[in-house]
Amino acid sequence: MPMKLNGRKIALGALAVFLLIQLIPVRRDNPTAVPAQDFIQVEQPSEEVAQQIRRSCYDCHSHHTQWPWYSYVAPVSWLVANHVHEGREKVNFSTWGALSPRKKEHAIEEIIEYLDNEKMPLYSYTLIHRDARLDDQKRSALIAYFKSLYSEED
Repeated sequence: MPMKLNGRKIALGALAVFLLIQLIPVRRDNPTAVPAQDFIQVEQPSEEVAQQIRRSCYDCHSHHTQWPWYSYVAPVSWLVANHVHEGREKVNFSTWGALSPRKKEHAIEEIIEYLDNEKMPLYSYTLIHRDARLDDQKRSALIAYFKSLYSEED
């Protein structure tokens, strides 16, 4: 005779699974940042550009991540932590000063490409962090700034 599941049993099972997945550890770290290596210290952009980079990039691309409440609730925590760790691997503004000129230039090329193709900041991030959104003017200003960094080497 097949077992009949009612809504209450399904809800209790789902709640039990939800509670159990909270026990899976997630690495939410902010390694110690060396101020002298920080992008803004090294490159010294205008205050307006610096503020926009902090708002739109630093949560995922630096050691200054603000871990919001939802980054402590699985399964969303897995996604947020993964985005941050992948973001830091691609470009980490906290370790900018330690990069070779060649690696900086490559990072800048990638930053420009992602900004130009509207792939950054991530749409999922800007849904919640509205101040990180880039309108056409802000996006163009950031692209122009990054293009200016190593233009004399071209």
